[in-house]
Amino acid sequence: MKYCAFLRGVNVRGTTIKMVAASKVFADVGMHNVSFVLATGNILFSSDKNLGELKRILENALSERFNYEAYLFIKTEREVFDIFNKNPFVKAEDFHIYACVGTKGIEVTLLEKFNNSIKFPDEKGKIENETFYWQISKGNTLDSNFGKVLGRKELKDRLTSRNINTLEKILKKF
Repeated sequence: MKYCAFLRGVNVRGTTIKMVAASKVFADVGMHNVSFVLATGNILFSSDKNLGELKRILENALSERFNYEAYLFIKTEREVFDIFNKNPFVKAEDFHIYACVGTKGIEVTLLEKFNNSIKFPDEKGKIENETFYWQISKGNTLDSNFGKVLGRKELKDRLTSRNINTLEKILKKF
């Protein structure tokens, strides 16, 4: 089966990992057809192992190889397709749209935190098909109250986010 592993926290805040090296880790632990999309921690691969086993094997291998606490979230090709296609927001030049990928139920936690945050004008959040989507005007992502929530350490093992444009690139490479 084809998968995409979404790594959390790579190439930000001092955790620098070359995707070629990360891809080699995947291949070294038995993953097939390994490739990556961008330097933001999106690794495509094939495997016959079950999801729980894959997550454990890959997080342990990445943690050991790069000496950091690795977290990743694995989605099938079909799931990535659904996340991209269920995006409730219309792409617009002035906005970023993010999809949050993570553990089961994280979308409800994120909607609650979004609803309780101070928002910029036209900042929106919505759950669609068990995925939380966030729309924010360009230039405000890092200054947003909710953007800071996404980076909190207490959520590091529960989610990561990707720009909708990144998901489109992943789909094209599948």
